[in-house]
Amino acid sequence: MVSVAVDVMGGDNAPVEPVKGAVNAIASGSDIRVFLCGKKDVIESELKKYQYEPSRVEIVDAPEVIETGEAPVMAIRKKKDSSIVKGLNLVKDGTCDAFVSAGSSGAILVGGQVIVGRIKGVERPPLAPVFPTDKGISLLIDCGANVDARASHLVQFAKMGSIYMEHVLGVKSPKVAILNIGAEEEKGNMLVKETYPLLKNCPEINFIGSVEAREIPEGTADVVVCEAFAGNVALKMYEGVGKTMIGALKETFMTSLRTKLAYMLVKPVLKKTLKRFDATEYGGAPLLGLNGLVVKTHGNATHKEISTSIQQCVTFKEQEINKKINEVINVV
Repeated sequence: MVSVAVDVMGGDNAPVEPVKGAVNAIASGSDIRVFLCGKKDVIESELKKYQYEPSRVEIVDAPEVIETGEAPVMAIRKKKDSSIVKGLNLVKDGTCDAFVSAGSSGAILVGGQVIVGRIKGVERPPLAPVFPTDKGISLLIDCGANVDARASHLVQFAKMGSIYMEHVLGVKSPKVAILNIGAEEEKGNMLVKETYPLLKNCPEINFIGSVEAREIPEGTADVVVCEAFAGNVALKMYEGVGKTMIGALKETFMTSLRTKLAYMLVKPVLKKTLKRFDATEYGGAPLLGLNGLVVKTHGNATHKEISTSIQQCVTFKEQEINKKINEVINVV
C-alpha cells in the first residue's frame, strides 16, 4: 500500500478537485491510501459527495492555508498547521511515501528542501514536468526550481531525469539533450558551454547533444536539460501556444454551418488527437532528489491531473527511484 498526502487547500480548484482526484485515485487500484490535508470540516463536506473505502482515506486537520502570494520561507516557518507543511511532514516522518499539491510553488520548493530534505549528494532538486510531443512524451528538467544553476547541477539533473524517464515512464535508454540556441557544440551561453562536455563524457546517460526549442515538440530528446529560467519560459510558451491553437480550432469550426458539420465528422478523431497534447493526462512535476517524493501539479489542476499524479507515486515507490538516484549520484 502506497500512502500519499494530498494538499486539499492548494490550487485554484481547491477543495473540490483535490478531493475528487484523491477519491478517483483510490478507486483506480487497491494499492493506494490517501491522507487529505486541509480544513477538517471542508474535507468532510466534500467527501460526502462520494462513495469510497473509509479505511483508505484519512483526514489530517490543517486549519491554515499558505496563499500563492506569500513569501515562501516565512510561510513555511510561520504556518506550521498549513496543509503544505503538514503534508510535507508526513513524508518526512515516513507516514506517507509522497506529497501531491497544486498550491504555492515557492512554498512547496522551499518546504521540500527544508522539511523533507535532499538525498545525500544531491546539490539542487529540480522540477521535472512531462509534456506531450509528436513521438510521445518528454521530460523537461529543470522548469522552475533553480534559476541560477551551475554545470554540476545540470549534470545531476540529467542523471535524475534519465532515471525517472526510464523507470517511471518506461522509456528505455532515454535520449538526453541540453537546451541550446543551436546544434553546434560551441553554441550557447557560458553555462551551456561548460555543461556540454560534462554531459558528453557522462557514462550514466545517453547524451545526444544540443536541442533547440523548436525541436522539443518533435520529441527529438526524451530528457531536455536546462536551468530553470530557460526551462520555465520554454514550458509556458509550449502551454500557451497549445491553448491558443486549440482555441483557434474551436473558433474556426464554429464560423458557419458547413464548418460545424465538418466538426461533427472529425470530432472523434480530433478529440483523440488533442487528448495526446493534454498536459493533465501526464500528472504533475516531481521535485526530484529529495528523501521522499514531492509532486507539484498545475495551479489550476483538475481531478484528472491530481489523480494521475497520485497514481504515478505508486510507480515511483515500486521502482525505488530514490534508491536509484542515490546510487547514481553517489557513485564512487
